[in-house]
Amino acid sequence: MNQFLFVTSWFVPIYGLVGALLTLPWATGIVRRTGPRPAAYFNLLTTLLTFAHSLFVFKDFSNRGPETLIVHWFKAVDLDLSFALDISPISMGAVALVSGLSFLAQLYALGYMEKDWAVARFFALMGFFEAALCALAISDSLFFSYAVLEVLTLSTYLIVGFWYAQPLVVTAARDAFWTKRVGDLLLLMGVVTLSVFAGSLNFSDLYEWAQTAELSPLTSSLLGLALIAGPAGKCAQFPLHLWLDEAMEGPNPASVLRNSLVVAGGAFVLYKMQPILALSPVALSTLVVLGTVTAIGASLVSVAQTDIKRALSHSTSAYMGLVFLAVGMQQGGVALMFLFTHAIAKALLFMSAGSVIYTTSSQDLTEMGGLWSRMPATTTAFLVGAGGMITLLPLGSFWAMLSWSDGLVYFTPWVIGVLLLVNGLTALNLTRFFRLVFWGEPQPKTRRAPEVHWPMALPMVSLTIVTLLVPVMLQQWYLLPTLDSVNWYVASSLFASSLLGVAIGSKIYLHKAWSRSRLMSWRMIQDLLGYDFYIDKIYRITIVSVVGFLSNISAWCDRYLVDGFVNLVGIVTVFGGQSLRYSVSGRSQGYLLTILVGISILGIFLGWSLGLLDNLPF
Repeated sequence: MNQFLFVTSWFVPIYGLVGALLTLPWATGIVRRTGPRPAAYFNLLTTLLTFAHSLFVFKDFSNRGPETLIVHWFKAVDLDLSFALDISPISMGAVALVSGLSFLAQLYALGYMEKDWAVARFFALMGFFEAALCALAISDSLFFSYAVLEVLTLSTYLIVGFWYAQPLVVTAARDAFWTKRVGDLLLLMGVVTLSVFAGSLNFSDLYEWAQTAELSPLTSSLLGLALIAGPAGKCAQFPLHLWLDEAMEGPNPASVLRNSLVVAGGAFVLYKMQPILALSPVALSTLVVLGTVTAIGASLVSVAQTDIKRALSHSTSAYMGLVFLAVGMQQGGVALMFLFTHAIAKALLFMSAGSVIYTTSSQDLTEMGGLWSRMPATTTAFLVGAGGMITLLPLGSFWAMLSWSDGLVYFTPWVIGVLLLVNGLTALNLTRFFRLVFWGEPQPKTRRAPEVHWPMALPMVSLTIVTLLVPVMLQQWYLLPTLDSVNWYVASSLFASSLLGVAIGSKIYLHKAWSRSRLMSWRMIQDLLGYDFYIDKIYRITIVSVVGFLSNISAWCDRYLVDGFVNLVGIVTVFGGQSLRYSVSGRSQGYLLTILVGISILGIFLGWSLGLLDNLPF
């Protein structure tokens, strides 16, 4: 049985793809009589099979070392097209996390999108999403991982643009696609370069090559920066971070997966490339700078947002920035722990936010209030998810930050300051969110807001329980520190930063009558943060304007130089032909004389050019 599970592990990503294919008759309108719900049931069934299969393999490999499974796709003579799969506790645990959260998100979508006419198409895209994430988790090949990242980029484009009749949605999908393409192009350059240097793109072979590789500082720096660019785009890191904010125009169940798992996919690839990136100090320093800037900047921006989903999406970029910082500091295990705790907490927060949007038909924080007594399950889910995001004992993020900061407090103390600042700002933002949405007096859109129905409440409550059980899971996997090894100064500082953020968020003045302060100084700060430090406008003034100027020059050259020369040749040919037709007389003597004159002139020219006429007396 164990050997059978190991041999069939390659089929784990296929379940989601099969579910996506089974939904096509409903998604394309071939089957209409039954309605679109059978498509959702097929996808839920295949996702459940993925979760069960990965869980059995994870349990079997929990006490074994990693193994590599080579799948031969096509083999003929000397041509062998194959790809390597990594079957280990980490990879299969990642598949179990992906499939489990995907199952809850799809069950949640069954209630959230019950009135949408294209729900079958949505579930097909969710199955496509799940298949790509599972394949990325078990991939042991950098080339295969790159191909799967491209599939995720396409999936993001399709699912963000799900409601394609809305112009803002189309713009958001386009921006998300093109922003990721910038990082993907640079990553492809790094992949091709590695294939030449190392001769193989399997991670196990790359690790062996990295131990003895001797690259010049310039080559290693350029290679490291190219490999960083792809994950930076996927994880919405500065300066490729604007797409995640705009991607919130898509359906909320997709946002649950996107903010918890999809952005983590790029960080997971970055974690696997850590031994290669260690060849370049410049690449590691770049990771530290990008992570720090994004973590602090995105945390500040999230405080000034008035849209429900965007206030949470910026914290996703911030926590992925902490993951980048961890990889740059060579703390790969802590990065994985961050990804695990953040994925579960952020999925629960977006489920809670989606329930508020569903029952109030609004995403504006200033239109909310008083929902705690009307939506107790949603309120509880938000509080537990918020506790899982910040360092509140005994939930997961506390142990993730503690395990990282404890080893760095004596060597790089400034990292502790970054953790305290990001954690405090996140606590402040979530407290502000709670006060505006769940606390206070009911508003016109929240007076009659009921609790969501069971297809949305069941996965939300289930994930609430899972979030509370995260410390138990970490203890079972021997990831929690013992009491003797805990640095209580760091632990108390992290806990105090959460309490300070909650206290400030509870005391700041929030008025629902306006979304901007009436004081000019505060309004300027609020606009600076609310508009993401005006980075979008800076891009338009610099990069977009330069590209537009070069495009205009290229269009002018193409129109007036290239096309002008071609048109000139055509005009000369036409006029030459028109002129020659008047010399036609119909007499063969004239034609013969013309040919002889032409041959004579050609002969004289050739003789003169070859020097045959130099000895003539004239």
